[in-house]
Amino acid sequence: MGGRTTRGPGRPGRRTSRVGAALVAAVTAAAVAGCAGDGADDEGKARQSPSATVSASASASTKGSAGSGSSEGAGDLWRPRPGVDWQWQLDGKVDPSVDVPVYDIDGFENSAADVADLHADGRKVICYINVGAYEDWRPDEDDFPESVRGESNGWEGERWLDIRQVSVLRPIMERRFDMCREKGFDAVEPDLMEGYADDTGFPLTAEDQLTYNRMIADIAHERGLAVGLKNDLPQIPELVDDFEFAVNEECAEFGECEELTPFIEAGKAVFHVEYREPTESFCAESRELKLSSMRKKLGLGVWRDPC
Repeated sequence: MGGRTTRGPGRPGRRTSRVGAALVAAVTAAAVAGCAGDGADDEGKARQSPSATVSASASASTKGSAGSGSSEGAGDLWRPRPGVDWQWQLDGKVDPSVDVPVYDIDGFENSAADVADLHADGRKVICYINVGAYEDWRPDEDDFPESVRGESNGWEGERWLDIRQVSVLRPIMERRFDMCREKGFDAVEPDLMEGYADDTGFPLTAEDQLTYNRMIADIAHERGLAVGLKNDLPQIPELVDDFEFAVNEECAEFGECEELTPFIEAGKAVFHVEYREPTESFCAESRELKLSSMRKKLGLGVWRDPC
């Protein structure tokens, strides 16, 4: 692919503070009751070129390959098993040389040919898509009306979405997930699924987030794609059955990794990264909990230090 345009610091998806997480847990509980090596740095994720197109030619995906660390669930959805190794690369042209069975890469910036090449090597491939924030460099940015664009989430070019407006956002996300399917991806990693815990500019509730996150899961499943729950730890008990795996940032740093055990107990992988913690401080717990853990630089390039 080559020639990417960077647009300043990015954000892999994190996150509420420790105080905020405790507050969110209380809000969620109330809503449910009422319903009865070193080298990491602070580099930003490379911004993506707007030249990427939303549609692409279809590519056949390899289902259930022996090296994929997976089992097939209902409807033949891919369901990665706990402990399977992975690579998460959102910056730069995908480097297929890392010897792992699962790759998580940007859905817009990688082509059907890139996905097919990874499949040819026996890999499963996850499509990274932001579902919680407007991004002004994406090729479909004009599809988002001003009414759904909220406050900045702290990163250049990004604004929180009003996830209550599902009639507006669902068609946009359906087109994005169509792109993932057409490029041959096996699964989707939807980012920013906990806006209700942040200052979005909208009075979002825990129930709003549950409704939206389940909608995102439904959109993926309708297209034969597995889908992961990104962060949103307080709502795991309500959402674990709706998702085939989880993706987490920094649970070790914040002492939260045990909150991900519902996924492990359900036989579903938890793909986990730390940015600041050295591997010696979290890998023992990760192995005990059966997390798929590694250290990454914040830019999410090729470099990785796995457990």
